[in-house]
This record gives sequence, C-alpha cells and structure tokens, in this order.
Amino acid sequence: MNDKTETREQILEAAMNRIKHYGYGKTTMSEIAKDCCMSAGNIYRFFTSKIDIAEAMARQFNTELYQAYSEIARGSEPPCQRLRKVFHYNLSQTYDAIEREAKILEVAEVLGEERPLFMNEGLAQERIYLCTILEDGVEKGEFAPIADCNYTAEMIQSALMKFRFPQLFSRLSLPKLRRELNGALDIIIAGLKHGIEKTPETEH
Repeated sequence: MNDKTETREQILEAAMNRIKHYGYGKTTMSEIAKDCCMSAGNIYRFFTSKIDIAEAMARQFNTELYQAYSEIARGSEPPCQRLRKVFHYNLSQTYDAIEREAKILEVAEVLGEERPLFMNEGLAQERIYLCTILEDGVEKGEFAPIADCNYTAEMIQSALMKFRFPQLFSRLSLPKLRRELNGALDIIIAGLKHGIEKTPETEH
C-alpha cells in the first residue's frame, strides 16, 4: 500500500467514525481533515466533496456484499435456496449495519437522492449474480425457461426493494421482515418454476 492509498484510507476511516457519531449532515470536510491532522485543502486532493466520501464508504460495504453474492451464486445448493440466500444475506447485513450505526441510514438516503447512478450501478452488479442462479435453475430444470434473464432479475429486485434498506421502508423487527421476505420469495419462486408469460403491459 503506497502513501497515497494509506492517506485515502485514513480519510475514509476518519469520515466513517465522524459520520457514525454525528451523522452525515452534521459532518464537514474541515472536521474530517482536522481528525486526520491535515489541512482542509489537502483532503480535497483525495475527495472533491463529502458525497464522494459517502460513496466511497458505500463502495467498501458493497465490495463485501458482492464477494458474498459471488460465493452464494456459485455454490452447490439448489438454485431456489441460493436465490433465498442472496436476499436474506442482504437483509441481515444491511439491517444489522443500520442497527449498529443508525447514522448510516442517513448516508443511504443521501446517496439515493444525490447519486442515483451509483445505486443503479449496485443493482446492475447484483443482477449478474442473480442471473447466474436463474440460468443454473433453468439448466437444472428447477425453473421454467426464461426469455430474458436480466429483465427477470430486475423485476425480482423491484419486488423485493422493501428489504434492501429495511429501516428506511418499515419499522418491522428483523424476524418479521424475514417472514415477509420468505413469503414474497415463495411467490417469486413459484412463478419461476411455473414460468411467466409477459403481457403487453410488461414488455420493455
């Protein structure tokens, strides 16, 4: 790790500590710089704005998610179980992270409003792993043939959006959210097994 990378990691760590304690809105670039014992001007050499730091924080979190998704998608369990595992893993990780650090929810809200392309990028990356599972399910005869895997994965994501940042959409406990997620997945998996014929209204 070179000096530039170390400094960037130092800034990220300081920013995360301050945002977790005070919240995104009450954190300033000058305060982060002070925590790193550097000038405010120097910090802008690494991050041009506070939202860039928030995105970098989210990317670190997503990297761990993607690694887990990759392992799940290529696992030996039946495709139905792997599909459930992806969404339950996401639910547990995000729910626990927000419960530990409530201020993280503010970062998610800000990114959703100010960096929608970043959020869409994350969904697109997730669809790669979902398609791996769906295609394997079709190949093994567990799912009916799928005309457009990416479209199907996108619609599954849309149906389960409530569980992506659970505390943002509901006040339910984790056990109740898991119950709802299982119920929604029961319906989705039943549709995948039976096959879905798109109507003109659902054509894209």
